[in-house]
Amino acid sequence: MAVTIDDHDETPPALVPVQRREQMYPILSADDIARVARFGGQRSYQAGERLFATGDRGIGLLVVLSGRVSIVQHDGAGHVSPITEHGPGSLIGEISSLSGRPALVDADAAEPVDALILKPADLRALIVAEADLGERIMRALILRRTRLIDAAAGGPILIAPGDDPGRVRIAGFLRRNGLPFRSLDPATDDEAADIVAHLQPVPTDWPLAILPDGTVLRAPSDTDIAVAMGMIGKPDDQCVYDVAIVGAGPAGLASAVYAASEGLSVLVLDARGFGGQAGASARIENYFGFPTGITGLALTARGFVQAQKFGAEIAIPACVRTLECSDANGIHRLHIDDGRIYRARSVVIASGARYRRPALTRLEEFEGRGVWYWASPVEAQFCSRQEIILVGGGNSAGQAAVYLAGHAAKVRMMVRGDGLAATMSRYLIDRIAANPRIELMSRTEVVALDGGTAGLEQVTWKNRDSGHSMEAPIRNVFMFVGADPATEWLGECAVLPDEKGFIATGQDALTLQTSVPGVFAIGDVRAGSVKRVGGAIGEGAAVVAQIHQYLARN
Repeated sequence: MAVTIDDHDETPPALVPVQRREQMYPILSADDIARVARFGGQRSYQAGERLFATGDRGIGLLVVLSGRVSIVQHDGAGHVSPITEHGPGSLIGEISSLSGRPALVDADAAEPVDALILKPADLRALIVAEADLGERIMRALILRRTRLIDAAAGGPILIAPGDDPGRVRIAGFLRRNGLPFRSLDPATDDEAADIVAHLQPVPTDWPLAILPDGTVLRAPSDTDIAVAMGMIGKPDDQCVYDVAIVGAGPAGLASAVYAASEGLSVLVLDARGFGGQAGASARIENYFGFPTGITGLALTARGFVQAQKFGAEIAIPACVRTLECSDANGIHRLHIDDGRIYRARSVVIASGARYRRPALTRLEEFEGRGVWYWASPVEAQFCSRQEIILVGGGNSAGQAAVYLAGHAAKVRMMVRGDGLAATMSRYLIDRIAANPRIELMSRTEVVALDGGTAGLEQVTWKNRDSGHSMEAPIRNVFMFVGADPATEWLGECAVLPDEKGFIATGQDALTLQTSVPGVFAIGDVRAGSVKRVGGAIGEGAAVVAQIHQYLARN
């Protein structure tokens, strides 16, 4: 599941339930079209003319007034297939219409066409001003992106051996950002094998990433993929945002939603993708308003789309190298590791915390090759019918254990303490106890990792009381062992931490402001936070009122 507000649907398009299909492809009435027309302009296209192509930016939303438009997907391997055809009253667009990011499909006039065109800013204005119509449009855009992800339309093809850590990393990056892709192993896929035979990659080239236009990237970084896919734009040197938010987890996204909806100009920066640690939660069941639970990615995806709906600009990936605190004009500068510089009148530190890396020999060697810090479908695919180890006793560890037990033959859940009662919610403890595939091993810790070129092959652990050690041929270990604040990027900005390195706040009447005026901290990175999704979202809402107060007097 990626950018969707409904249950994920694996049903082929032709078999989509009637209600869902009507929501995905609504037909606007004459009254609806008149309401849309107030926000856009009209344009005509000749038969055979291309309205837009895969990769074109700033498309926004089109409404067909007359004629028919064919929507087609293609990929870098030369596959071309139709998606649908739009007639009068139909919407043309998907979730990238809100932000102006690159189109994932081609649109061609099958016959002479007249259409209304709304640029991204016009579309956002329509959605806010026309609430009922805006809700129908938003639902259609979201469901269409979900369908494109299912069809891998407009995204790269990733080719590498099944255990290649680069392929796993890039697949995770694309999935976390709601982008479609196909992932192929040349050992099991004939098409991938033919492509490899043609390109003749050397081992250091893995993974290959083939873009829709046929461009081939060899061993690309996340940033390479993002640039090639048009995810990263250039900063406007003249733009000074009201607030720049560093971190797109629940706290950062909540502050973006509230700030943008109240008229502030908002920039959100994140080095990896939206969701933060919460985005890796297989199922959150104690968040208010979701009695049946919701995945962390689905919950934060709603906030991601909602922030864009209100006009927040989101730059991912954007790894902040350092924060340059306010100059004489009260402007803060955020330096990105690729050289970009963003400016803002206020800054919200919502960079969260990272899982600790245990002091294990060879740990780094096996990261991405059997040692994992997330438990998403990308990682779970390696665990089918295997025995695995999960280290940690917090809620995230519990959610991961329950999720992975649905894939693995057995989950050995190891905790250093006496049990889970002090660190985990009761409902998760009960669920773990009731799952025959999960074995809780208290007072136990991993002491050694071993393997070769294929990755992790063996794990040794010991009981802390008896000192007795055991080893087993384990190929996958999941680490959820506490967290340290992600604050190394603050650089020379003299934001005061507490004794554990978390950011201290409440230096004056603004309870979420740090020791530096105009710099605020919320969520897991803040000293004294409750380390819960609900608390992070609450702080994201509360900080906006304090930002208003700060900006009003500066």
